[in-house]
Amino acid sequence: MRHFDFSPLYRSAIGFDHLARLLDDTMRSDTQTSYPPYNVELVGENQYRITMAIAGFQRSELEIEFERDTLKVVGRRTERETTRTYLHRGIAERDFEHRFRVADHVKVVSAALDNGILQIELVREVPEALKPRKIEIGGGDGARLIEAETA
Repeated sequence: MRHFDFSPLYRSAIGFDHLARLLDDTMRSDTQTSYPPYNVELVGENQYRITMAIAGFQRSELEIEFERDTLKVVGRRTERETTRTYLHRGIAERDFEHRFRVADHVKVVSAALDNGILQIELVREVPEALKPRKIEIGGGDGARLIEAETA
């Protein structure tokens, strides 16, 4: 795998050094598994949904934890009595732990498990203090208002 040098981004992107670091970390990590399969969907302007296919897991075997900028979904199988003899076993039922990086001001609203599909709803709520605002420019022959672009 080719390694890219993102150090120029550190110099020219003030306040976005964490983005360059994330890109750099992503290029280095090949250990992220694709199990269980998942989708990340944009539902609305500030609404997202993560859908994971976790066939064979019960609610009691799943744990969802959200801390700062990381959403962690863990599945731990409990021992079950089984008398089944499989000729082919194509449905993976192994333990997993998957971490999602979540942007600032995004929070988990709800989670639901139905027919082996786990859906996690997220929403982005930017505080009023961080939203664009008008800045008055004073001095000279009068004050002017500059309107910031809306996000």
